[in-house]
Amino acid sequence: MDPLVHEWLNLIIRWAHVMFGIAWIGASLYFMWLDASLEPPDPPRQGVAGEVWSVHGGGFYRVEKFGVAPPALPRRLHWFKWEAGMTFITGALLLTLVFYVGMGGDVFVHPAFSGFGGLGAGLLFAALVAIAWALYDALFKSALRRTRPLHAAAIGFVALVAAIWGLCAVMQPQAAFVHVGALIGTLMVANVWMIIIPNQRALVEAVREGRAPDAERGLQGKIRSTHNSYLTLPVVLMMLSKNFSSTWGSEYNWVILTGVIVIGAIVRHWFLLLDKGRLQDGIWIWPVAIAGMTGLFLLARAG
Repeated sequence: MDPLVHEWLNLIIRWAHVMFGIAWIGASLYFMWLDASLEPPDPPRQGVAGEVWSVHGGGFYRVEKFGVAPPALPRRLHWFKWEAGMTFITGALLLTLVFYVGMGGDVFVHPAFSGFGGLGAGLLFAALVAIAWALYDALFKSALRRTRPLHAAAIGFVALVAAIWGLCAVMQPQAAFVHVGALIGTLMVANVWMIIIPNQRALVEAVREGRAPDAERGLQGKIRSTHNSYLTLPVVLMMLSKNFSSTWGSEYNWVILTGVIVIGAIVRHWFLLLDKGRLQDGIWIWPVAIAGMTGLFLLARAG
C-alpha cells in the first residue's frame, strides 16, 4: 500500500475510532452515574423507582427510572447501541490496517506462528475472540453467577490473565498489549449487542404487548453493563500503550498489564462509590492504587 494512503487511512480511522469510543464510554459512564445517583421520588409516584435532578447548560433536568417498565411507552424511545457498534467496526479496521496490513501480519515472535501472514493472524485472533466470548458468556449465564458471583468473577479473571500471558508470549509485545485491549473491547461490544440490546428489546416488546416484563433479563443487562464499566479504564490505557515502551517492552509485560487492569478496575470502583456518596467505603483505594502503580514502575525498571 502507498505509504501516504496508509498514513491517511490510519489517521481517519483512528480519529473515528476515538470519537465513537468517547461517545460510547461517555454514555456508559453517565448511566452508571445516573443509576448510582437515583433517589426515591418526592413526592412518591407509582411505578417510579428513583429520580435525579440536575442542572446543565442553563437548564434543569429531572430524570425518572421506572421499577421495571412504564405502563406505556412514548412515541420516540432512544437506544444507546450504535456508539458501541461503530467503536467496534472502526477498531477492527484500525487493527487490520496497523497490524495485518501495515506489519504484513508480522506480529508473532513465537516460531510456531511465524508462518502466519496478515490474513492468518487476523483469523487466528478472531477465533480467540470467539472462544473467549463463548466461555465468558456461558460463565455469566451459569448458575454459578447467581449462587457465587465472586467465584464466577475470579474464574473470569484467571482466564483473562491466561489470555494476557499467552498473547504476550507469542506476539510482538506492543502488538500483544493492543490485542489484549481489542479482545476485552470486543467482549464489551458483544455485551452490548448480544445481551444488553436483545434484553432491552424484549423489555420494550413486553410493554407494548401489555405483558409483564422479565426482570431477570433486565438484571442480566445490568450485570454486563457493570462489567463494561469496570473494564473501561484498563482498555483505554491499552489503547494508549503504544507510546509507553517501558510497559510492553518489559520482560514482565504480562504482569504489568495484569496489574494495570486490576488498578484500573479498583479506581473505577472508587468513582462508583463517589457517585453513590459512599467515599468512606473506598478510603483504601487510592493508597492501594498508588502503591500498585509504584510497584509496576519498579517492575518495569527491573525488566
